[in-house]
Order: sequence, then C-alpha cells, then structure tokens
Amino acid sequence: MSSQAVQDAPALKEIFNAERIHHIADEAARLLPAFDGERFLARALSDLPELTLMARLRRVAESLHAALPGDYRGNLAVLRDLVPRLNNAFVTMAMPEYVALYGIDDFAVSMEALKYFTPFGSSEFAVRHFLRRDLHRTLGVMLDWSRDDDDHVRRLASEGSRPRLPWSFRIRPLMSDPSPLAPILETLKADPSPYVRRSVANSLNDIAKDNPHWALDRIESWRQDDPNTAWIAKHALRSLIKQGDRRALAVIGAGGRAQVALSELAVTPATIALGDRITISFELRSTADRTQRLVVDYAIHYVKKSGAVAAKVFKLKTLTLAENACERLQKTQSIDDFTTRTHYPGRHDVEILVNGDVCGRAAFDLRPAQGRVKQ
Repeated sequence: MSSQAVQDAPALKEIFNAERIHHIADEAARLLPAFDGERFLARALSDLPELTLMARLRRVAESLHAALPGDYRGNLAVLRDLVPRLNNAFVTMAMPEYVALYGIDDFAVSMEALKYFTPFGSSEFAVRHFLRRDLHRTLGVMLDWSRDDDDHVRRLASEGSRPRLPWSFRIRPLMSDPSPLAPILETLKADPSPYVRRSVANSLNDIAKDNPHWALDRIESWRQDDPNTAWIAKHALRSLIKQGDRRALAVIGAGGRAQVALSELAVTPATIALGDRITISFELRSTADRTQRLVVDYAIHYVKKSGAVAAKVFKLKTLTLAENACERLQKTQSIDDFTTRTHYPGRHDVEILVNGDVCGRAAFDLRPAQGRVKQ
C-alpha cells in the first residue's frame, strides 16, 4: 500500500480522532496546570476531518507547542512525562515529531529525546529531519544506537536511516551512495531481535532498488551459516529475487536455472467478475539428477486503464525438490479493487516463474464491472 493511501485510510486517520485529542489534552493538563487546554483543542481539532494521518500527527505536535508555556527544553521535560500516559503507540509519535519541529538546532538534547521516545512508539520519522540537516553527524549517533541494549533503539538506527522509508521523505544522498549506512548494517546483520532484523532487511531492500550491486556485495560478504543473517539476506533480497536476479537467487541457494517440467497449469475460473477469486494450479516435476532449491513465483499481467499491461510478481513458494520428484502447487487470489490498484476488464496473462525463468503461461478474462465504463 502506498504511503498516501495509508495516510488517507479512514480507520488509520481515526487514530487521531476527537476523543483521543481530548485524551492528550486531559493528560497534559494533569501534568501541568499551566497547559492551555483550550488553545490545544482549538488548534488540534481545526479542520480535523480533512487532514491525513501524518498531517494529524504533525498538527498534534504543533498544537502542543502552542499550548505549552515553556521553552523547548522545558516543554520537552513535560512531554517526557506525558508520553507514558498516552493510550496509543502511534499517538506517542507526536512527541518525536515535536522534537523534529522545534529541536532541530539543539542536536544533542534532541537526539537523546528521540532515543527516549522511540520505545513508546517510534522516532523513525522524526530522526530523518536530522539526517537531512546533518547526515554524517546524525548517522554517528545512530551507529551508537545500533549497539544499544534496547531492541527499539537498535531498530531506530536501521529503520530511521532507510533511504526510502514509507510515509516519509526519501534520504536522497543515501539513495545515491548507501556506503555511510554500512557500519550500522554490519553491526545489526545478526541481531537477535526479529523486530530489528526485519528493519535491517527492509533497509537493504530499499538500497537494492537504487544500488543492487552494492546491496549484493554487502550481503554476499556475510556468513550465511548464521540463521539470523540468512533470514535478513533472504528478506532483504526479496525484490531482486522477484526480478529473477541470479546473484540474489544464488544467495538463497537457488542461483542455478531450474531443471523442471511444468504441467497441468490452469487458472480457474477462466472468466471472472470483479470481486471473484482465481485459483492457479500446476505440477512441477524435477528433470535433474540432483536435489534442487527452487523459488516459485507467479506474475499477473494487469490490464491498465490505457489498455496496456503491467506485470506484478507475487511470491508462491520456496521449496527443495528431490531428483525426479513432483510437487503440486496451488494459489488462490482475489481480483478486487483496493486503494492501490484498480482493475480493468480484459485478458490477464499469468506466468509461473521458477528461479526467475518463465516456465508456463495461462490467462483469465475479467468481465467489465457493472456500472463502470472503461474510458
């Protein structure tokens, strides 16, 4: 789901609804009688229905600033006491947002505040403002965070520095040259926390979109006999694996061309209406005289509004297939509109990919939806 779609999703926007904004005001007033609750509410609730999720997050931070009576450091002390009293983890991210808005010129104090706030929700968005202002100084602090005992703080080091973090602006210097991230990635490459490992994998997946050879060089230099490192490598290379990149496939033991015969490929039903489900089924038989590691994906060539098509690759299964063995595979998928894809009628080709190679093709037809006219 795209960042804009997520921001506009009504259920997520309602994290910052009127009730929760009143909750923030009540808790702040209990901590500090001088807190101007009326001013906070007037600003925070103004035009609330029109604001996206991230705009509401920022509005809360701005409204806190307007209602708190002190200077930056004094207000920060109040927010440190306020954050554990809030009743939603995402809402606590308004505290680091406050740091990003009003503490950009107080570097050391602000970095310590972001570290303090991140276990309550996350400071991943806020720290990016400091990366944009002073990349190398901020990365130096984040390298220290990557060695912290708290897995939330270690994750902040990798998640906050992602070149393409969703819901945030991109760090373009790191998209051009990811090498400043190497010390953080090296420190976290075998982290014991799944929470951290997923973030490291996501950072490397970001890097691979702009610098695939750099990401592959880094991952290939790591010992894959460590299960934590191997997990990171597999998930970090997921986009390249979907693209059939031979080096990426080799990292997970599937670099060779598959020696298989594909038969009985069917997509049923052959004609569907929007909202129906298709089932893709086929049989894979090994034609090799050895055991093979196989990555099996499928691509659906979606019809676009213009009538052109665009392929989307989906994961199906990673398997080990013994000499002359057979395996029956099946996948069911809904064909329905959602926030990031609108379906258009026509023939939709389906391809089966094994270790990056197309091994079979079929198709289904999507009928025009009632009430929709293809333009």
